[in-house]
Amino acid sequence: MELLKLSNQLCFPLYALSRKITSHYLPLLEKIGLTYPQYLVMMVLWEEDSVSVKELGHKLMLDSGTLSPLLKKLEDRELVIRKRLKEDERVVIITLTESGEQLKESASLIPEQIKCSLELTDKEMREMKTLATGLLEKINQIEKVHSN
Repeated sequence: MELLKLSNQLCFPLYALSRKITSHYLPLLEKIGLTYPQYLVMMVLWEEDSVSVKELGHKLMLDSGTLSPLLKKLEDRELVIRKRLKEDERVVIITLTESGEQLKESASLIPEQIKCSLELTDKEMREMKTLATGLLEKINQIEKVHSN
């Protein structure tokens, strides 16, 4: 029964770590009026200016049922605009408003503040990101194979 010990599981430390890291973001995001999932959406848009809801969901690994309320709140705050493509009304494009673009400046301090609050070196950040990204890609590949 060693396999069933919590201390032998991969899932628990990853789950706990995700919650702990996210909790370090919360006070910083509160200052700019965003939740953590909204911050993720905004980061994609700050990088790409405009993106379809489908692409956004793919990048953030979120379904449209989760994404729609996030986008609605960002739209209500006048940070993003949702528009249907004239050529294909099924496609909804998300773009930043001027306010959404301006928020980028305030948010630009957050990554360094997180690194400091977690007391991580650049090397530790890179190593952890590489491991996490590698595992995520591996799991995505496995799921892709099993879904076909």
